[in-house]
Order: sequence, then structure tokens, then C-alpha cells
Amino acid sequence: MVQLLEVTDVSAGTTCCAPLVKEPLGQHDAENLAARLKALADPARLRLLSIVASSTDQEACVCDLIDPVGLSQPTVSHHLKVLTTAGFLTRSQRGTWAYYRLVPDALTSVSAVLVDA
Repeated sequence: MVQLLEVTDVSAGTTCCAPLVKEPLGQHDAENLAARLKALADPARLRLLSIVASSTDQEACVCDLIDPVGLSQPTVSHHLKVLTTAGFLTRSQRGTWAYYRLVPDALTSVSAVLVDA
């Protein structure tokens, strides 16, 4: 069975959809957003962020993050440092362990750039 696709004529200068943002990003904002998106562009980091976000009080000890992602402690700590530097997590030291907490609205601030506000 052949399925026909409908084609939208965009030659008239109108588009079918609203733009993602109301105005273009400036250079500084684009560089900051790219750095934050780069921090998210790793499957291990996305998993770590989701584990922290779904933990009680949106906080987790690094000791509880190693087994779920199947990586060594130094590798997990590296990924958590990248997420902290990008502004998605905060870190606090309690004895020998580091605890990571999700920064409120950190993910919302990234998604807000991509939606029509």
C-alpha cells in the first residue's frame, strides 16, 4: 500500500508552525546553553540526573549512584562534577561521601529556551 504525504507550500513566506523562540539567542546565551546541553548529552549523565531527581528530596549520595549506572566511582564522580558545573546539581560533603541535590528549576530553565513562552 502506498501512502501519500501531504506537502505544505512554504514559498509564500508563511509557515505552518510558530517559531520555537520569540527572538534569536545572543552569543553569550548561546554559548551558555550549548555548554549546559553538552552536559546533558551523555546517557550516563542523563541517568544520574534522573536518579537524583527521583530520589527522596531530590538528593542522593554518590555511594548510591555507582551501582545503578554500572560505572566506577571516579567515573560517576566525574559525570556528577560536569552536571554540577553546568548548574544542574549542587554538592555537599558529609563525612567521606558527597551528596548531590537537583537545583530547582535547572531543567525548566533549559527547556524554556526551546518553547514559545
